[in-house]
Amino acid sequence: MRAGETNRHLSGWLLASPLTLVLILFLVLPIAMIVVVSFWQATEFSIIPAFSWENYDFLFGSPVTYRVFGNTIKYALIVWAFTLGIGFTVAYFLAFHVRTQTWQIALFLLCTIPFWTSNIIRMISWIPFLGRNGLANSALISAGITDEPLDWLLYSDFSVILAFVHLYTLFMVVPIFNTMMRIDKSLIEAAYDGGASGFQTLTNVIIPLCKPGIMIGTIFVVTLVMGDFVTVRFMSGSQSANVGRLIQNDIALLQYPSASATAVVLLITVLMVIGILLRFVDIRKEL
Repeated sequence: MRAGETNRHLSGWLLASPLTLVLILFLVLPIAMIVVVSFWQATEFSIIPAFSWENYDFLFGSPVTYRVFGNTIKYALIVWAFTLGIGFTVAYFLAFHVRTQTWQIALFLLCTIPFWTSNIIRMISWIPFLGRNGLANSALISAGITDEPLDWLLYSDFSVILAFVHLYTLFMVVPIFNTMMRIDKSLIEAAYDGGASGFQTLTNVIIPLCKPGIMIGTIFVVTLVMGDFVTVRFMSGSQSANVGRLIQNDIALLQYPSASATAVVLLITVLMVIGILLRFVDIRKEL
């Protein structure tokens, strides 16, 4: 028996070893290298591989750091709220109002069509639409809603959040829709038979059962927004910044230790956010 158990354990390790090796090579080692480099020193012309806290001292001693992290969290929270509202509504419609599976699949695939193109192309397509002479301002002026073009439609927090919502809403739709499709319809019928209204059924049956999908979508959206820098750069006209842009600027100036220190703090922040979210729902148990 012991020999058989040993052989099973050994075969299990052998089967897992390729995946473990890939995980170590492409995830653990790069992160470990970033952590190591974050403690190095740097000048304008060279990097000195000597242990130092100066990158973290500068990072936490600068008020710019706190403003940039605050801006990043602000974007993440606002985009999360909009993507959750839109994503839940779309998923609810597909799961409970579209009766045939064929139409569900067709409409779901329709939602994925924008993802057939690059994120950058989809993001930049908003610029001519929101510009002073763009379609949005022209429509507003033609309708008599405003007398002159609205400058805040483009190169502002509004345009950044709009682009984020456009880019990442599907990451909220997919896990919520997947969770809704697994809900036993007899539970909803039982709620109606028990005299529950539509709103009571939504809040007491559907939403609690959708918590795993909501949490998975939340993790996707929050991590993507907090790590994005291209969208903020283009849609704000370089007038706003987040942590990703801070890292990008350091890399452009060849300040790799400073960029690594910022990346480590961002990684810890994201992991803390995910840890807080996972305290509300045990995703592995629920799924």
